[in-house]
Amino acid sequence: MKAMPSSRPLGRPLARRLTLVTLGLGVLLALAIAFAVSFGAAEVPLWQRLLLGGVWSEAQRAILFALRVPRVLTAAALGGLLGVAGVAFQALLRNPLADPYVLGVSGGASLGGVIALLAGVAGLGVPLAAFVGALASLVAIERMATSGGRLTVFTLLLTGAIFNAFSAALIYFLQSVASREELSAIVFYLMGRVPSSGPVTLVMLWAAGVAITVALFASARDFNALTGGEEGAQQLGVDVERLKRRTFVLGSLATALAVATAGLIGFVGLVVPHLLRRLLGPDHRLLLPAAFLGGATFLVLADVAARTLAAPTELPVGVVTALLGGPFFLLLLRRSGAMSGGGHG
Repeated sequence: MKAMPSSRPLGRPLARRLTLVTLGLGVLLALAIAFAVSFGAAEVPLWQRLLLGGVWSEAQRAILFALRVPRVLTAAALGGLLGVAGVAFQALLRNPLADPYVLGVSGGASLGGVIALLAGVAGLGVPLAAFVGALASLVAIERMATSGGRLTVFTLLLTGAIFNAFSAALIYFLQSVASREELSAIVFYLMGRVPSSGPVTLVMLWAAGVAITVALFASARDFNALTGGEEGAQQLGVDVERLKRRTFVLGSLATALAVATAGLIGFVGLVVPHLLRRLLGPDHRLLLPAAFLGGATFLVLADVAARTLAAPTELPVGVVTALLGGPFFLLLLRRSGAMSGGGHG
C-alpha cells in the first residue's frame, strides 16, 4: 500500500491560516518576552529606552543582559519544548489529557538530577546527569514496551507509569538519607526553576526545540490519521509502528531537555495544547507550531510571576504553573463537560 505523502504541500486556506496563527502567536511571544525582560524585582525600563531614548545604569545593564534576558529566553525555549511534547504524547496516546511527564522519562531525569546533587556535582553536571538519566529511562521503557516488534501504546503507558512510581520511590529514599542542605536543594530542584542559561545552552535548547517541532510537524498528517485509530491510519498508508517510535523518542527528548534544564514544570504541556485544540481545532499541522509558541509564551509569563509575586523571595516556577494551570484546566474540563452533556437533559 502506498504511504501517505506527509510532505505534500499545504492547501492554500490551511497555509494562510497557519501563517496567521504563527504570526499572531509569534507577536504574542515577542510581547511576552519584552514584558518579562522589563518587569521584575528590579526595574529595567526597556520601553523607556526603546521608545524615549532613556539611559540604563551599569547595574540595570548587568541585570538585563547577564541575568534577565538569558533567563527569559531559556523559559521560552523550555515552554516550547513542553508544549510540543504535550501535543506529541496526546497524539501518540490518543488522549488529550496526556502530558509530557506521563511516559516515565521525567522520572529518570529527576532521579539523575537528584543523584548528581547528592554527589556534590555543580554547574552543568546536574542537568547533564538528568539528561543521561532521561536517555537511560527512554531506552529502558521503549524496550520493555516492545513485544513482537510492536510498540504497544497501552503497555507503553503502563510501563511509563510504573517507571515514574519507581523513580519517585528512589527519590524519596534519597531524600530520607540526605542532609538538611541536600534535602533543600533536592526539593527546590524538583519544584522547577528556570535558570539563566549561558549562550551555548541557549543555542542548544532553541535549536533542539525548533528541530523537534519541525520533525514532528513532518508527521502532522499521520497524527491526524492516527486520531481515527491505528487500523484506520494503516489503511490510509501510515507506517504506524514507525510513527509511534518516532513520536515517543522525539517527545521524550523534548521532555528530557526541559526536565534536565529546569526540573519538573507541570501543566505547560497539558493546558497549552488543550486550550489550543479548543481554539484551533484538532489539525496537528496547526497545533504543533502553535504549541511551541504558546507554550513558550505561557512559561515566560509564569516565570515573571515566579520572580515577582513574592519578591524579593522567588517562587518555584513549577508551583506557579500548577497554581495557574490547575484551576484553568479544571474550568476547561467543566465547560467541555457542560457542552458535551448539554443535549442529554
